[in-house]
Amino acid sequence: MAAGAGVSPAQTSFFFSRPAAGGPREYQLTMLYGEKVTMTELKSPYILGLDVGTSSTRALLFDANGTTVPDLVSQRTYKLTTTSQGEVSVDADMLVDEVAHTISDILQAAGPRAQQIGGVALDTFWHSLLGVDASGKPLMPVMTWEDTRAHSMIAELRRRFDEESLHARTGVRFHASYWPAKLLWLGKNAPDVLHHTAQWLSFGEYLHRKLLGHSVCSLSMASATGIFNTARQQWDSELQQELGIRADQLPPLGDARDSIRGLQPEYAQLWPQLRDVPWFPALGDGAAACIGSGSATPANWSLTIGTSSAIRAVVEPGQVTPPLGLWQYLIDAKRAVIGGALSEGGNMLNWICDAFKLPPLKEAEPQIADLPPDGHGLTILPFISGERSLGWHSNAHMTITGINSGTTPGELLRAGTEALAYQLYAVYQQLAATLHPEGDQHKLIGSGGALLSSEVLRGIISDTLGIELYPSLDHEASARGAALLALEALDLIPDAAKVAPSLLAPATPNDQRGAIYRQAAERQRQLYQRLFPE
Repeated sequence: MAAGAGVSPAQTSFFFSRPAAGGPREYQLTMLYGEKVTMTELKSPYILGLDVGTSSTRALLFDANGTTVPDLVSQRTYKLTTTSQGEVSVDADMLVDEVAHTISDILQAAGPRAQQIGGVALDTFWHSLLGVDASGKPLMPVMTWEDTRAHSMIAELRRRFDEESLHARTGVRFHASYWPAKLLWLGKNAPDVLHHTAQWLSFGEYLHRKLLGHSVCSLSMASATGIFNTARQQWDSELQQELGIRADQLPPLGDARDSIRGLQPEYAQLWPQLRDVPWFPALGDGAAACIGSGSATPANWSLTIGTSSAIRAVVEPGQVTPPLGLWQYLIDAKRAVIGGALSEGGNMLNWICDAFKLPPLKEAEPQIADLPPDGHGLTILPFISGERSLGWHSNAHMTITGINSGTTPGELLRAGTEALAYQLYAVYQQLAATLHPEGDQHKLIGSGGALLSSEVLRGIISDTLGIELYPSLDHEASARGAALLALEALDLIPDAAKVAPSLLAPATPNDQRGAIYRQAAERQRQLYQRLFPE
């Protein structure tokens, strides 16, 4: 991610193929990632799934069984505004326009199928913050989870609050990605925004207010703000009062099935097919990915690597108190997700490719595939956007040691890939110790573009963790998860958690390579402790 400010125009990718000749009930389709599949006729009503990530926004269709309609995908990429001070933000109205373009594209391509859409599901990036005035106008860009400008507020939060007791209530630590630190930072650096803000929103609520005129803040989105009591499933009154947030400045809460109907006139005219269908509240992309990849039961854990990375397991709310290295959010009123997230994933690997003049990541992978495990002599702390799990140092920076005159760019990319696996290994160990102290078996299911596009990364992670890693066949796990929960809310499927996952053959761990990687992971841990002794 380069320093400097500015937002570049979005780019559109669009994929559409018609049924092959030979019969109306069976046809061959080309998916976004190039696979050819043969599918029977899909079942209506359809769900329009919207996925708003931190680098692109997508629109897809899913049938009444939760099957992706693979000939219909609209995608637009966009650039975040970044600065050397740690800003990572996006203009709210620009992003609304990009989402609207994907909707228009998908409806046009769907043709008669668009008339059979029975609901709209949405997932967005977690932890975003936007202040709007009394008329609903944004007073600031959307602060994303990657924005680290608020790291200096952590010490003040720790002076004012008992972090451990708040972690037990809210499920999160003090960190620049969450609302408490961001609100304190705005109070000191943008007091006019704080003074004129009528309500604080995540991007998903703002999107719905623009399209529908009002919104519901899902329990999923609220639980990832850092000011939400997960046990009581309501805003945390102590934090709210101490941070000076009025009750009317927080959005109204609702569950995943609390839909909204009735588009604003401008959009009702543009999308008459969606005018009267239910629009379901925005869900956190990580929560939706658990559902969409088939990891909605305690037996299946989710590993997602896209821009960032996370390992998650679904539990009942209140069943488990996470250790300080992990967090706990909600999927909906009856499902919680416990896990750990890294601020690095594809963003860090792409940065290495850009900084060291390598080809794009997918093209660079063959250069590192045959390099020996930990054969480069490098140790990397991959904190390209600060650290989240396990240590939660918002102001941590990427550190590379062991470079010499013979170090090649390919070795740096291989070392970065391994370093990412080591950080995930630390999260995995703590999650396993929390949920399965007796060593119970579970299946690890992988999703996310960076993971599914890299056989090398999947192999290194499987070796390091010492467990089989099953790639999900559903490349758009977050959008599919939101769609499955919408189908559950519409009583079209009985339980989204019982929809069987579609998996590829797993990456199988190699004990010899795993021993090498875990030894290198210990070297990484020792470097971390020297830099962050507390």
